[in-house]
Amino acid sequence: MTITLKKLEGGETAIAPEAVESLATGLRGAVIRPDEPGYDTSRSLWNGMIDRRPGLVIRALGTGDIQTAVNFARDNGLLMAVRGGGHQIAGLAVAEGALLLDLSQMRSVHVDAARRRVHVDPGALLGDMDRETQLYGLAVPSGVNSTTGVAGLTLGGGFGWITRKYGMTIDNLVSAKLVTADGQLRHVSAEENPDLFWAIRGGGGNFGVVAAFEFQAHPVGPEVMSGLLIHPIAEARELLQAFRGICDRAPDELTVWAVLRQAPPLPFLPEEWHGREVLILAACYSGDMAEGEAAMAELRSLGAPIVDVISPHPFSGWQAAFDPLLVPGARNYWKSHDFLALNDAAIDTILSAVKDLPDPASEVFIAHVGGAMARVANDATAFPQRDAHFTMNVHTRWEDPTKDAACIGWARALFDAAAPHSAGSVYVNFVPGDEPGRLADAYGGNLARLAEIKARHDPGNLFRVNHNIVPDKTAAKTPMAAK
Repeated sequence: MTITLKKLEGGETAIAPEAVESLATGLRGAVIRPDEPGYDTSRSLWNGMIDRRPGLVIRALGTGDIQTAVNFARDNGLLMAVRGGGHQIAGLAVAEGALLLDLSQMRSVHVDAARRRVHVDPGALLGDMDRETQLYGLAVPSGVNSTTGVAGLTLGGGFGWITRKYGMTIDNLVSAKLVTADGQLRHVSAEENPDLFWAIRGGGGNFGVVAAFEFQAHPVGPEVMSGLLIHPIAEARELLQAFRGICDRAPDELTVWAVLRQAPPLPFLPEEWHGREVLILAACYSGDMAEGEAAMAELRSLGAPIVDVISPHPFSGWQAAFDPLLVPGARNYWKSHDFLALNDAAIDTILSAVKDLPDPASEVFIAHVGGAMARVANDATAFPQRDAHFTMNVHTRWEDPTKDAACIGWARALFDAAAPHSAGSVYVNFVPGDEPGRLADAYGGNLARLAEIKARHDPGNLFRVNHNIVPDKTAAKTPMAAK
């Protein structure tokens, strides 16, 4: 059967059956056609709003398969998408009618405990990495949902519970194996191909397909002082004012985030609070337990919490604590701002919106980042926002498609209302698919250098199904290219 695929520069092209068969014979993995088993699994994404049908799937099992896919796409002028964990909010891991390179079966994680180095395949999830590293009492700074893909998180920056102590995920990336647009496998690090190493630390999938990551790990766990404080929403204004001060004074080991939502039916929460608006303060201390108790004392003394469930928890369990609220398949739409300071006006804007949450699964979370992350220069990696700051993610989540307009409208309204208080920057992994104009917000002064590097390594923009950085071919011909 002839396969029709979208071309890189528009239109479609027919791929003869013998070409598809030849492609398949050169793979360790498999070619999957739309009518074959495994097709729907490969194209399914965490965000249930995304329902795209690629024209053909290459399910890779190794680096050679990645190179074969890249060469096939380039030589045939095909539009290609790359799927790792499939968790990205914009759903840019799959494109309608395109060639899909599916890395989801490449999930190996190897820990060199003596050197505290972790080698991770591009389809691995955070939970895969946490399970392996915690066997040795180690951890790599990552995100807060165990089903998130390591690759997508890392390429956008990566932050979570131990970022203040040990930096962002990209700050702990030692090297990577990258298949570039010419099909070559390149080792990238501070010493080898340093321009590409700089670019992939925050620049997304614009520069190639990562076939393997090497991270630095740190001693964490096996238990950390962590948990939740849940308060009535009526106390939220005063508590958020106190929260911002605690965050500003906190030692690097302490991370505190705030979540505003309707209370889920948690087993430790009195039933009369289920479904009512609450403020949740989530905290984690990555250090000595006694020191953690002391560091959290002020936080735990605030107000009169409905419940206080802060205690020692296994680190891997804490990393997955929010998984039940983030299971794949629901409809999701995000809007995000960074705040250099969480001022009273921003707090009031958020609280006003929370009175009208469009669905019980929708929430606003406010993450505080700084510490070790903020001691890195803004131009040291492609990710530029290194000042200590608060990140607000308007995380709208629902099941019923008839609620799309209401839920998306609510998120946009809060985003617009909060804009006057924002820093003007945004974390690229939180950018939805309808905000292509926010690249300048995501990369700031680093965008020009990214466009120059893109022009040198992917002048044809083969890797464009992403938050795309357009190649600046003029800059690539100037002396700047020697960087």
